[in-house]
Amino acid sequence: MSRLVQKLVAKVPVLVDTAVTFSKPHLATFWHYARVELVPPTPLELPRAIWGALMLLNITRLPKTTVRDVVRNGVVATEIMLWFYIGECFGKRGLIGYKV
Repeated sequence: MSRLVQKLVAKVPVLVDTAVTFSKPHLATFWHYARVELVPPTPLELPRAIWGALMLLNITRLPKTTVRDVVRNGVVATEIMLWFYIGECFGKRGLIGYKV
């Protein structure tokens, strides 16, 4: 048993070194995209986002909207709705009702 523990302890530095060398490029890629995608909107971006939301709700623009835009907006709305429902199920820790 003691030999097994000694062999395992001897392999730990090699395993840690392998894990570090494997994860460095992946973490660099993650941090590159995290700096770009996970930042909150700047004050300059907020009016453009509000304008975009108003254009989605503008009824006078509806006849000019292409089928491609309608399908794309529908898919995005469906994805948001499904993520909300999945989050609710995770929060409830079940599919039916809340545990009171």
